[in-house]
Amino acid sequence: MSFINGVLSNQILIAAFCGWLVAQVLKTIIYVAVNKNFNPERLLGDGGMPSSHSATVMAMVTATAFNFGSETFQFAVTAILALIVMHDAMGVRRETGKQAKVINNMMDWFVQNSDISPEEKLKEFVGHSPTQVFFGALLGIIVGVVVCSL
Repeated sequence: MSFINGVLSNQILIAAFCGWLVAQVLKTIIYVAVNKNFNPERLLGDGGMPSSHSATVMAMVTATAFNFGSETFQFAVTAILALIVMHDAMGVRRETGKQAKVINNMMDWFVQNSDISPEEKLKEFVGHSPTQVFFGALLGIIVGVVVCSL
């Protein structure tokens, strides 16, 4: 029982989870506003505005700074982790999404009259633009401050 109490009172963990949750909900709302349809995959899926990966790690960094200070090894570890995650979201994962879109288009063009199911197509929402990462990081900082201020 003390493990569960520890998890539920861990501000860093709560901030990270809230950063992810708020970003996913906002991402879904923005998707609906832009595309005029609801896609439930957006609630849990990757890609889109804002970056939930960036929001999660920056909320964690912010909460770590509040709890331990910016001069500690805990802050250093979370900050470096956040940089790696955000860089990866804009780099490899973004390129993977671009390649998936091209391959899916080629399959549609080359394999005419083929009924490729949506499950068989490559996932195109994988990475983020720098703007999506920036706003995800900003959201994460805000969420981290709010969680640690409660």
